[in-house]
Amino acid sequence: MCLGIPGRVVDLRDDRGLAMGVVDFGGVRREVCLAYVAPEVQLGDYVVVHVGFAISRVDEAEARRTFELLKAMSQLEELDWLGEVADRGPA
Repeated sequence: MCLGIPGRVVDLRDDRGLAMGVVDFGGVRREVCLAYVAPEVQLGDYVVVHVGFAISRVDEAEARRTFELLKAMSQLEELDWLGEVADRGPA
């Protein structure tokens, strides 16, 4: 199964014409391509990330609902770096 995980954008930059940034998943930060959502995303916004690409912008309430759903489905256990984040929710 492929998952899109919500996280909060904490850094934005242009990398030779490509929108990039850092997304925080409750304390775990990952480099993410923001090209698909660049026109609509600002620092502090929440995005859904799939295999290193932000694929959509979501509000904080939706990000929290998604985390709770994944936790209930036990899908977060498959992601070592995200397992402990589930209890805290998105940053």
